[in-house]
Amino acid sequence: MTNGEHAITEAGMDWDAAAASFDDEPDHGLRDPEVRQAWASRLRSWLPARPSDVLDLGCGTGSLSLLAAEQGHRVTGVDRAPAMVDLARAKLAGRDAAFLVGDAVVPPVGEERFDVVLVRHVLWALPDPGRVLRHWRGLLRPGGRFVLVEGVWGTTVPSVGIPAARLTALLAPLARDVRVERLSGDARLWGKDVDDERYAVVAGAA
Repeated sequence: MTNGEHAITEAGMDWDAAAASFDDEPDHGLRDPEVRQAWASRLRSWLPARPSDVLDLGCGTGSLSLLAAEQGHRVTGVDRAPAMVDLARAKLAGRDAAFLVGDAVVPPVGEERFDVVLVRHVLWALPDPGRVLRHWRGLLRPGGRFVLVEGVWGTTVPSVGIPAARLTALLAPLARDVRVERLSGDARLWGKDVDDERYAVVAGAA
């Protein structure tokens, strides 16, 4: 799980050490009611209307998992940092949710399949996103969908992140009804105005 503001420095970050302060970022902890409501509204529009099984990869402290659970979904979260997973378990105590320590690239879910693969700010940092997407496609049930929140952070060259055009091209052979929703213009999501490329891609599994 990564945050755009610190994307350049986070490749080798100790996520266990970062867990205690991770939720201090407005779009991580969703502690501000306006930020929380903004993400809840977007998530409601991206996830199925019926209760579904959601796989939240790179779940961090479980903030999006909590929103999904509050909307009636069953959530499985995966993160490689045990400290993050501990916080997610505490945050969703009593909810229909399970959290696993593991690699988001090849999550330890066995033969289980899901209605939604939900990923925020993870794919951009992976060395072969096309291969990863193909593996994630295999985790979806027929009729399942991808919900991928990504971006290109900062305005310097070379940039850090994955542009929407590249992500949609990688998804083309794996998905149908690919929809890009631009997020940069909604300051409520980030707790401030941003001027870089932030977006969500919602796509049905082909």
